[in-house]
Amino acid sequence: MQLVKTSRDNLLRPLQMVSGIVERRHTLPILANILIRKEGGQVSFLSTDTEVQITTHAEVGSGGESAATTVAARKLVDILRSLPDSADVSMTLVDKRLTVQSGKSRFALQTLAPEEFPTVAQAEKYDATVTMPQKTLRHLFNMIHFAMAQQDIRYYLNGMLLVVEGKSVTAVATDGHRLAFCQVETDQDFPRQEVIIPRKTILELQRLLEETDRLVQLEMASNQIKFTFDDVELISKLVEGKFPDYVRVIPKGYKNNFTLSREMLQRSLQRAAIMTSDKFKGIRCIVAPGSLKISSTNAEQEEAVEEMEIDYGGDSIDVGFNVTYLLDVLGNLKCDSINIALGDANSSALISIPDNADFKYVVMPMRI
Repeated sequence: MQLVKTSRDNLLRPLQMVSGIVERRHTLPILANILIRKEGGQVSFLSTDTEVQITTHAEVGSGGESAATTVAARKLVDILRSLPDSADVSMTLVDKRLTVQSGKSRFALQTLAPEEFPTVAQAEKYDATVTMPQKTLRHLFNMIHFAMAQQDIRYYLNGMLLVVEGKSVTAVATDGHRLAFCQVETDQDFPRQEVIIPRKTILELQRLLEETDRLVQLEMASNQIKFTFDDVELISKLVEGKFPDYVRVIPKGYKNNFTLSREMLQRSLQRAAIMTSDKFKGIRCIVAPGSLKISSTNAEQEEAVEEMEIDYGGDSIDVGFNVTYLLDVLGNLKCDSINIALGDANSSALISIPDNADFKYVVMPMRI
């Protein structure tokens, strides 16, 4: 039975969208496959790792019949990538083998039974629905994703907190050493709802969401979140646990603050970082009226010193930071200037964008 007859590009795009979450090594061999379902001209492609599930739809079907199968995701995508851009492709299912044909090229792939494919069950009821432009949600994730923990024993840090309340949607990420906060306003009004979205889901959405005003719909349940946009539906389990009280972590009332060029500070820190080692990324910042001095040393007694003039008249402060945490945020921001607020040598620093209360970044000091 012929499943698909279309151009290579029409088929490759939806397959690439779903193949990102497919694990190469898995305890269940069928999870290396994607589920292909055909109903007339409509074909859906579905992948899952049992935590996240992505479905895409495309009008690429051939014939009026219905059929379903599962086939190795990576092999199918690699085959399509290797074909000429404008090639016509057909996929035919005969005797548990999927034949992919284009011109004089033909590939026969083994399939596994579609009824054995473990799809994620959808929540019966979603408690909150939020709609916003894709570029707004993408901006929210891009501003804070770097502060998520990776494989932390405190599993609730290996993801991002999303809070909807009133007209604002807030995203927060922390790994215990730094915290990033970003919020956007919507024209809808919500009762308070908060969920922790797994790290893998956030990274996948950053790949899939586009810089467009086309809408994305978020539907939140107690244990699941669903994103629907364009021809894509992504369902993800949520992380259970209590996220830290981010409001308490963000400093308020620091009187020592100054504004400087983001790019100038970034370049100075990049140069100072050259003298740090892989094991110790500490740099020392000495803030005094009119000046900021950044220095770093290593076990070979080598040293880097950077000095810059700043418009500052507050207390003299000598404080250490992990340079990676500072470079992460500076490399991510697109603004010309940043504001830095400090307490004392033992207090965290607050980095923000001048005249913008929607983004805050807190970084803990370290002993140098």
